[in-house]
Amino acid sequence: MRRSSFLKASGGAMLVMALPRLSAPAAASDVVDYTLTAGPLRYSPVPGLNFPGLAFNGTIPGPLLRIVHGQRLRATFINKSGQGSTIHWHGMILPNKMDGADGVTQAPVRDGGSFVYEFAPDPPGTRWYHDHVSDGLLRGLFGMIVVEDPRDQRADAEFALVFHDVPKMATVAPAMMGVGKAPMTDPPGSPELIQMAPDDKMGDEVAFTAHCINGAAYPNTTRLAVKVGQHVRLRVLNANPTQTRYVRLAGHRLIVTHSDGNPLPRPVEVDALRVGVAERYDAWFEVSAPGSWLLQGLSSDPLAYEQAAIVHTEGMEDAPPMASSQSLDGVDYFTYEKAGGTGGSLSPLRGARYDFTLDDGKYGSSRWTINGKTYPHTPKIYVHRNDIVNVKFLNKTDMDHPMHLHGHVFEVTEIDGVALTSPLAKDTSLVRANGGTLRWRFRADSPAGRWLLHCHNAIHMMDGMMTLVEYV
Repeated sequence: MRRSSFLKASGGAMLVMALPRLSAPAAASDVVDYTLTAGPLRYSPVPGLNFPGLAFNGTIPGPLLRIVHGQRLRATFINKSGQGSTIHWHGMILPNKMDGADGVTQAPVRDGGSFVYEFAPDPPGTRWYHDHVSDGLLRGLFGMIVVEDPRDQRADAEFALVFHDVPKMATVAPAMMGVGKAPMTDPPGSPELIQMAPDDKMGDEVAFTAHCINGAAYPNTTRLAVKVGQHVRLRVLNANPTQTRYVRLAGHRLIVTHSDGNPLPRPVEVDALRVGVAERYDAWFEVSAPGSWLLQGLSSDPLAYEQAAIVHTEGMEDAPPMASSQSLDGVDYFTYEKAGGTGGSLSPLRGARYDFTLDDGKYGSSRWTINGKTYPHTPKIYVHRNDIVNVKFLNKTDMDHPMHLHGHVFEVTEIDGVALTSPLAKDTSLVRANGGTLRWRFRADSPAGRWLLHCHNAIHMMDGMMTLVEYV
């Protein structure tokens, strides 16, 4: 079969599996065809749960898409979801009209309609795709796309892992009004819990009824078979709409090589990943001995054990797996500072400067603001081609904010007033709560148009924490 025909035929359910490597390098003329159909799905990842989901091609997550860097993607989107929908290609630099941002780059595709997205995915790495209209993302319209870099180190085994959670939809509207009663479920010892005042009322938390990896909850998650001596690559996506995830493999250290699909300045060895909403990390581990271990999402939620999968060597399929504590106390987890290094000097800024204060979100409030305004009244960033743009965020709220820029890769250059020795290339980054600051730098060299910049916490985005980067 031709490469494009093989890929089209293999675009089925998102399975936890060793991902086959594609031929490389790709010819620029190669076109990889996929069809993504959005439609209703009664979703039951755990017994007794009957969630009214939406799914691409009948699965949550949607099918794993895989393409070699240099090929063109042609994705025919057929909308049978019962509501307007789009596909946003998260982390991609692509023509503005292909970005899938509702009301900014395209009108929602009507129910019963279709749209063809066609572009050459760039840059390479672990990316993802998701609905960008209304509640589509919360209900299950998301999936991973791997843009394979032919220059990457070859893994002995590779697994694509989407960490996602089934929301209790009745808690979404109260969360948007700031009067939700869902508790925080971050793991003990996490900065999310440490930075909260004892009398804080959150109000914007969404409750979840199941915690999943690739569509299933433990013990029904697919087991990951490995062999002693292998170097294994994990591609991890946090598709939760509101919460940071901590991911740990019992008995192993993880070597992190990529953040949001982009190579780190140097590999970082940690006990666990800290993965903000919409972030992705590529992490490696070596199988040094026979055994069975749990790969887990850590949480204080009583249902936290569901977000786990067994990694095992041959003959250890039924052995009781080694597990990790749900606490982060004493755990060496990934941070931007570990990856970029600190101690660099604060050099004079080149280019335009924008200062954005992230605020509001008080209990009972339905406003999450940038410089005191909600979208579409927030201050915009206006750029000319090849401008250097510096954006500084000051977070006055009591929650971290995963800020995402469409259509660009930016560099994180400074955190809480401390410069990174090596800037980090990303498309989504967490801004620390309670006065935390973070500075981005990017070059305006993407295709012209209007590009969204927003918090990827779905509640905060829908309540106004969003603005535009506009080419003039």
